[in-house]
Parts: sequence; C-alpha cells; structure tokens
Amino acid sequence: MPDGEGKPVLVDLEEPVDEGFLNGRNGANNQYWLFTRSNPNNPQVIVHGNANTIWNSNYNGNLPLNVIVHGWNNNGWSPMNPDITAAFLAVTNCNVIVLDWSALANQGYNTAAAGVPSVGQFLGNFLVWLRQTGGGAWNNVHLVGFSLGAHVVGNAGRQAHGWPARVTGLDPAGPLWGNNNNALNRNSGAYVETIHTDGGLLGIMDAIGDSNFYPNGGRNPQPGCWISTCSHGRANDLFAATVRFNHLVGRQCSNIWEAELNTCSGAALNMGNGDWNKRGSGIYGLRTGNSWPF
Repeated sequence: MPDGEGKPVLVDLEEPVDEGFLNGRNGANNQYWLFTRSNPNNPQVIVHGNANTIWNSNYNGNLPLNVIVHGWNNNGWSPMNPDITAAFLAVTNCNVIVLDWSALANQGYNTAAAGVPSVGQFLGNFLVWLRQTGGGAWNNVHLVGFSLGAHVVGNAGRQAHGWPARVTGLDPAGPLWGNNNNALNRNSGAYVETIHTDGGLLGIMDAIGDSNFYPNGGRNPQPGCWISTCSHGRANDLFAATVRFNHLVGRQCSNIWEAELNTCSGAALNMGNGDWNKRGSGIYGLRTGNSWPF
C-alpha cells in the first residue's frame, strides 16, 4: 500500500489491532481545517463545540460546503487536499473543510481501518453542529473521501442521517472492506458516487454507490502508471480535474465486466465534478488520458 508519499510499503493484514490506541480518543482527535477564497492556503481551525471558532473564521453558512477526507498514511497537507481544495475554490465561492485524522491514519493499516467508523461518526456529528451553529442547508453539502477516507465519509453521511446532498468515494479502500457494513454505501447521502481506479488491489471493485465509474477499466495500471499505488491515487487527480473542467464523460454499462473491458455504450453521465444537484445510477466506463487534465 502507499505511504504518505505514495511509495509502496508492505502491510500485514493479519496484524493485531492496537486496541489501546483506538480506545484513546480516536475520532475525538479529528481536526477540522477551513479554507475559503479569503484564506485559500492557510487553514482556520474550527473546534467542535466552540462556536467562537466559527464566528471568528471565514465560514459563511450561505455558501456551499465541501468536505475532503484523506486516506491511510496521509494528513491534511497530503497533495490530494490542496489539489481538490484549489479546484473547488477555483470554480465556486464555497467553504472547504479538510479533515485531518492523521493521528489514527498513521497507525498500522488494520488499526486505522478499525477506527474509521469512529472518525466518520465524529465527522458527521461535527457537520450537524456546524450547520446548526453556523448556518447552512444540506442541499449543497458534498463529502469527498479517498481510500479509507471514502469509508470515513460513508460513516459521516449516515451519522448525519443521510442529509448530505452528495458523497463521493475516490477509489474506496478494498482490503478488509468487502461485505463490511461500515463501508461507504448508498445510504450515506442523497447521491453517492464512486470512482474506481485500482479495483481488486488497493481499491474495492464493487459497485457500492448510486453511480459507479470505472475509468480505463477501473483497475491497475491506469494510463501513465506502472505501480498499483499510482493507480490508487489517480482517482484523486481525476476528480480534481473534473471539478475544474467537468470534461470526463462515462457511458453506462450493462454490468461490471463490460466496464472492465471498457466496451460500454449506454447513456452518458459526467464523472466527478462539483455539482451538488447531480443525480444518476448505474455502472459507467470511460477512457482518460495519462496526464493532467486527463
């Protein structure tokens, strides 16, 4: 699996979970970093339960809210966060919350995976409090998570009663997540979308969302990638590009095998983008380029 710099490291999926660490605060260690067009590069920290941290920030309840959640061995400054934040702010005047859950994410994979439900539940409770305290509707809330972070936003959305308008899973983590009730699913938001780029290896291959996109067959190697860790992270790059340009169009497939072969020819639906009103269902295949903006 990838380390914090995307380099492959060996992981023992039989390694015991560090129960002592999980019982130490877990999701209560979440940090919530606010970025807006007034502070696009320097975060303002909002502390759950402290309303003054909202009033003293640039948070604006009249604007849409986008939430970004990193994966294992990452943190709030891992490249996906500034890349996707910049894309959102480039196209929309909005609030962006980056969740830093690095205290847990940088533990062993099994321990981090076991703590995902708690991280997501705390995030969900935070979002309910933020909207109640700072204002804002749920019809323009978009949660985006990568790898283990996809399952974090899945739990967050369900904790928030499925109110978020949209939830996007970027190559949701595969190991330990097949047939797992805590995984991202269709109950996590009004519309749930997944983008699969390393299915069957680091990512899950199952169609767990309302709409499920399989660019270039949904598996390693993605164009321009030579190792699985590159293909896994490609979902972040593709999503950031679609937020900016909304240019990658999937065609509906009859089944997942057709998506893998990239022979789909059904109805069109754009992959990714930042449209909170987006709706769709089914399995979609498409081809992309090998470099930005793909």
